[in-house]
Amino acid sequence: MSDNLLGIPETRLPDDPAASKLEAGVAADQVATAYPASPIAWATLAEDALEDGRTIEGYAYARTGYHRALDTLRKNGWRGQGPVPWEHEPNRGFLRALAALSRAAGAIGETGEERRCADFLRDSSATGARELGL
Repeated sequence: MSDNLLGIPETRLPDDPAASKLEAGVAADQVATAYPASPIAWATLAEDALEDGRTIEGYAYARTGYHRALDTLRKNGWRGQGPVPWEHEPNRGFLRALAALSRAAGAIGETGEERRCADFLRDSSATGARELGL
């Protein structure tokens, strides 16, 4: 049975040119500079900062990636709800930014935001939430 009981169509974002740059080994800060609207670039910066213990920096990067992703989602027909499947790779920038924001919010004691982001991630993609450990 599908988790999408309302029958809201999935949102599938277009390819993000920043993803191929990151895969080619270009530094995430250079990719974000070249592609400032890219959720995957900001999510990568957030994950790297959080991994290095730079929590506030990670929070800021994650928040930027999240807002860039919301802009992209809306431009592609998303109306504030419905699935954003992990299985469609271009969606992963949004999902990763959301997971990073949840983690960073938790790290600074912003538990309401931590829960909201984790719930939003699970509602958007249960698979993504599992893959990202939330």
